[in-house]
Amino acid sequence: MDRDGTYGSQASGNEGAPGRPPAASGPSVPPAPEVPPGAGWVPDARRGGEAPPVPPRPAGPPPQVTAPTPPQGRPAPYDSRVLPPAPTRAPGAPPWGSTPGGPPGADFLDWLRTPRPPALPGIWRFGHRPRPEVEPEQTPGRQLVSGALIALLVGWLFWSLLYNGYLWGNWWQAPLTVLFKTTPLESQSTGAAYVSWAYIVLVAALVAVMVARLGRWPELWRRYSPWSRTRREAGRAAAPPPAPTPQEDPAQWPELRAAGEHAVADRLADEAYAGRLRDVDHARLVRAWRSVQSGQLPAETFRHGILRDGAAAFPHPSGRRDLPARSVPHDLVTGQVRLGSTLDDARNPYAYRTAGFALGSELLATSLVAVGPAGSGKTGALVRPVAEALCLQALAGRAAVVVVGVEGAALGRGDDYDIVIRLGHPDSVYDLDLYGGAHDAEEAATYLAEALVGDLPQASSSGRRPSTVLAQVLGPFRAVHGRFPSVPELRLLLDGSPTHLAALRAALDAGGHSALLRDVESRERQAGQPGDAAPLLADRLALLDRPAFADFFDTSGDGAPFSFRALDHPVRVRIELPARSHPDAARVLARLVLAQFTSSVLVRGDLSLFACLVLDDAAGVVTAEAVRGIQSLRSAHAGVLLALRTLDDVPQELRGPLLGAAGCRMALSGVAPRDGQDFAAAWGTEWREIRDVTDRQIVADEPLTKVSHFLRKAITGKAPTAQSVTVRQVERERWSASELAHALPPGHAVVSLTTVRGEHAPPLLVDLRH
Repeated sequence: MDRDGTYGSQASGNEGAPGRPPAASGPSVPPAPEVPPGAGWVPDARRGGEAPPVPPRPAGPPPQVTAPTPPQGRPAPYDSRVLPPAPTRAPGAPPWGSTPGGPPGADFLDWLRTPRPPALPGIWRFGHRPRPEVEPEQTPGRQLVSGALIALLVGWLFWSLLYNGYLWGNWWQAPLTVLFKTTPLESQSTGAAYVSWAYIVLVAALVAVMVARLGRWPELWRRYSPWSRTRREAGRAAAPPPAPTPQEDPAQWPELRAAGEHAVADRLADEAYAGRLRDVDHARLVRAWRSVQSGQLPAETFRHGILRDGAAAFPHPSGRRDLPARSVPHDLVTGQVRLGSTLDDARNPYAYRTAGFALGSELLATSLVAVGPAGSGKTGALVRPVAEALCLQALAGRAAVVVVGVEGAALGRGDDYDIVIRLGHPDSVYDLDLYGGAHDAEEAATYLAEALVGDLPQASSSGRRPSTVLAQVLGPFRAVHGRFPSVPELRLLLDGSPTHLAALRAALDAGGHSALLRDVESRERQAGQPGDAAPLLADRLALLDRPAFADFFDTSGDGAPFSFRALDHPVRVRIELPARSHPDAARVLARLVLAQFTSSVLVRGDLSLFACLVLDDAAGVVTAEAVRGIQSLRSAHAGVLLALRTLDDVPQELRGPLLGAAGCRMALSGVAPRDGQDFAAAWGTEWREIRDVTDRQIVADEPLTKVSHFLRKAITGKAPTAQSVTVRQVERERWSASELAHALPPGHAVVSLTTVRGEHAPPLLVDLRH
């Protein structure tokens, strides 16, 4: 069986001297000690109840450590002192580990101490330098140079007239005349001559300062001097962040010290300086401390776990403390992933220009819809980095993520995930619950109806709702057998098989289920009637009743298929759909996953855990119920990311509601003009200042003027004209459909953002290649 992405007790790591950066992990890593029974929640979604092979135990006896009993419903820490693997650093990624030849943990401490000032939505806060919201007025270069030259000429003329006495005599030498009782230049005293020339130099300097201020020479020097530009760039690049005080140093854990946990803070500070504390560990321990503050975790349990395990305390149930590799920069302090940079373009607000572009959970919680053709960068520049960031957040105990894509999609390595469900693949270890873990027949019928016929408007407008038809057979079957029917059994019931319906009716009669018996009788009467949705449901269900899916969707109770009820825990799940071999079944399963997700996250017990569903290809998935479900995710601290090749994959009547339900919208380069119209309508209009220049011909009345105009036209070939400029405020689209379709360079996108607090960012032109 394929072991990619399975939960177990295996943890990546390597051994080395303290303070030395661990080497990159290879295909095989030494296993960590096994998790004791009851030490943590480990999801079990294996097919048929078969257990995957148990990894070999490490050499030597496991450490004997007695941990305090955790509170009900919370995993207990276990001993996991194996260092995480050194992640592959992407260009520009925040550093981890230690600098060769430097003190242990120096890179991590620099990363932790880097300032992260508050910023507008979508700005990469790591090392960000805020800019003013309004662009300062800058004098044009031509005007600045000409003004400086004119000021120089005026200053030279003024000084020449002043020095030679043409400006009302030598009045400016009056202080020297009073001091020496004679004209300083006529005095024969050497001392008087020195004083006189010093005075003249002082007056000349005052005149030069006045001329320099008048001609804006300092601004001209700062703008065009190579020495000044080089010095400014070198200072910007090499300017170190200000050293924090001991009371503000995050490496000293001031929040713990303020609460009186000095021993815990000292232990974590020692781990950081020794190079054993990484960014995921830091985020995970901060999350644990927040649990202590909210009362979910006893302070004694937190203190005992830190003092015993240090940086390895309160690990993820998988035992892993990092991903094997990273493709983009991440900042787990702010929970952001950097996707690119905002262009220095006049259409972008000045505060966003040249800043890094990043997404975080506060933006993804409003859901994101990205539209772009194949090859525009949806998967590589958006879906995979976001999935990678959510996997890191899950390792830190902050998020639960479900990534759905076709088989072979570049959505990260298999061991980035805890559960990899390969639907339709015979080597898949895990299974998917067809009914979403529901125990109520009405709820399970709602999931199935949305998945099977949710994309068909005629199904909901028929005489009988599809969910009602399904509930008429699911409820009685569960009452008799104690489980929901399998796919072949459900298909037979929907087809109206007399044998199976008669057996079900007899069992209900024998069990005294009179109310459910009426459902079966009603189903028998409605079978074959006009408007009956059962044939349509049976035809769609036949897509899943194929040999490739024979070992999936087990309802016998022998196995434990994955259910979205598990999103109460920081689980990382990847679902691969058989889009190449069974495209229609893949769309049905994608709608099933979306319906179960939008319903399950609303009833979670712990809403502090961010839940996100990432759909790499949402073609044929968006329905009216799905749009309503997306609208309700913000209050549940959850969101979805939907990637589409074109909005034509969404019904016409749902395109506007979909873009309105998603707080973040992204149009990538190459979108069709029809898609651009929908985005332009969603982004609305704004007031702009328009300058209209009108040329009018000058009519000469005087003979001399007529001659000059004739000569001017003969020389230039154009009649003399005069320009009139009209400035007015007009309402224009922020981005027109033509600009979105034809003006976006490759690898670029236009993105609008909204946070869960209601903060908005206007459409931004971003470069997703850097």
